[in-house]
Amino acid sequence: MPTPEGHASAIRTTKVIGTQVLSTSGEKIGKIEDVVLDKQGNNIIFAVVGFDGHMGVNEKFHPLPRSGLDYSRKTKGDVVS
Repeated sequence: MPTPEGHASAIRTTKVIGTQVLSTSGEKIGKIEDVVLDKQGNNIIFAVVGFDGHMGVNEKFHPLPRSGLDYSRKTKGDVVS
């Protein structure tokens, strides 16, 4: 069943990992490196976003709540809300 925005309500993690993360102005700020799940509630707790690295060198990782990321079909990336 699609969400109100027309997105599917289920997605494979392999589709999420590697997605670009963009600022509200459209600037690329990182990419989703991993997804952390709540084992009991079966919900995504947060996405682990890698910032400032090049090919894994000096990259910093920060958890961002999944609710704080909105996927944009136009940019094909998640925008920090």
